[in-house]
Amino acid sequence: MSSVTSKAETLPRPAAEGRPWWRGAVIYQIYPRSFNDTNGDGIGDLEGVTARLDYVAKLGVDVVWLSPFYRSPMKDFGYDIADFRAVDPMFGDLDSFDRMLARAHDLDLKVIIDQAVNHTSDQHQWFAESRAGRDNPKADWYVWSDPKPDGSPPNNWLSVFGGSAWRWEPRRAQYYLHNFLVEQPDLNLHNPEVLDAVIGELEFWLERGIDGFRLDTANYYAHDEALRDNPPRPADAPPLGGAGRANPYAMQSHLYDKSRPENFAVLKRLRALVDRYPDKFLLGEVSDDHSAQTAAAYSRGTAHLHTCYTFELLTDTYSASHFRASVGALEQVIEDGWPCWAFSNHDVTRTVSRWQRSAPSADQARMLNALLLSLRGTVCLYQGEELGLTQAEVPFDRMRDPFGLALYPEFLGRDGCRTPMPWQADAPFSGFSSREPWLPVSPQQAELAVDRQLPDPNSTLNACRRFLNWRRRHAALITGDIQFLDTPEPILAFKRSSSDETLYAFFNLGDAEARIGSDHLPPLGLNHEIGNAATISTAGLTLPAFGYTIGAPLS
Repeated sequence: MSSVTSKAETLPRPAAEGRPWWRGAVIYQIYPRSFNDTNGDGIGDLEGVTARLDYVAKLGVDVVWLSPFYRSPMKDFGYDIADFRAVDPMFGDLDSFDRMLARAHDLDLKVIIDQAVNHTSDQHQWFAESRAGRDNPKADWYVWSDPKPDGSPPNNWLSVFGGSAWRWEPRRAQYYLHNFLVEQPDLNLHNPEVLDAVIGELEFWLERGIDGFRLDTANYYAHDEALRDNPPRPADAPPLGGAGRANPYAMQSHLYDKSRPENFAVLKRLRALVDRYPDKFLLGEVSDDHSAQTAAAYSRGTAHLHTCYTFELLTDTYSASHFRASVGALEQVIEDGWPCWAFSNHDVTRTVSRWQRSAPSADQARMLNALLLSLRGTVCLYQGEELGLTQAEVPFDRMRDPFGLALYPEFLGRDGCRTPMPWQADAPFSGFSSREPWLPVSPQQAELAVDRQLPDPNSTLNACRRFLNWRRRHAALITGDIQFLDTPEPILAFKRSSSDETLYAFFNLGDAEARIGSDHLPPLGLNHEIGNAATISTAGLTLPAFGYTIGAPLS
């Protein structure tokens, strides 16, 4: 029986061997505000990212995804962009961005940056001109509509953050559309001039040498120009993530305000742009009632996005059957497209808290990281998940998230997954900053700090590093096919196969020991390669609570 060494050494990245670099890549998402503060203002910055890139590279990931750092009034913490080409002073400047990018490339890390091109800040110069009147050059650059005869909004569309998606503008005596905050007016991407302008903003960053974009809200770019009302959401529809029924947004079927057929024209232009540059990459975020179909349609072929991640595995639902159904649904329709999976990000409760059984568990954190990294597709790993961070409790008087503040106390918002990265357990503010950070440091997260975990070979961090580096040796995990095995709850099992190897993976999602018979194993048995305390015999497989094992069939 073979096993990997406990030493978390970083192996050379495997050659692409003719495949695009992003297929099977592991993307590490950095939320700059909360990653590392070097200028002592309590907010993370680009120099802080640069200073920690050695840590990121040693994890064994391939790509850094950088959440927004653009000039912004920060109503939605950077997703409300006031200048697409400028770095907000709180994060640094273009020189600090260039230094970060150069250092990442020196470490053989790709860099993709967030872009929110569905909307801008209401402080953007485009909107300042557009809202001033109906007869200026940018009058049609945003989505404007006359009121109904009774003065009410033009239709029943709702904002993701609660309430009407329409805001009255007295200077034009019209409403403008905002799918998110009122300070985030939607661009009219049906207008060719607007789309040309957006393409120019993205080209600016491609010329600086970035490796691609993560496209925020990628299925919101086009709206129904007839502005038809959305129908009610069926009572038996699957639950939505986030605030759920606390938010009226969950009460509609969003047929006309997102995922429109017209969206493909926008995606096609974006793809044509990046295809002018070698080896660039487009990752889309898709939130939809039919996300598998939408993600597949956006990533099939070569005309639109390279891949999309959805919210199917970012909800509260946790079971082997849910994983099989969610991954299987996409596999059935994706054809020549390529999947992307995430268990967490800056918008959802941290994984071990969201899916905890009786309490958050380090064993569960290690198992879930291994599971995510074993699925077919590109993988997004959010900062701190390699440490097994739990969701932080942020008191109401320290909450900053406008989503949470609008729906409190039924929904506590997103602050708890955005608290500062803990680098040093006993340092002030866990080594994130020299002064009180923008969000409080969680004492529970401080206990899981990097400096506590690095010396411990059994820590969640070192388990993640070992797995990432072991994964590089196995083409089956990077680009191989996936086939689920019919195993009872709480065991999730699947086979990954490439042209030169086959691996079987078994995961116990439960908090008690679980067993399966030998009929679920390869005919001659399994050669365990990585995992924790699995027992394999002629009678079958026994996994401890939150246990897992991956290995090749015996020959």
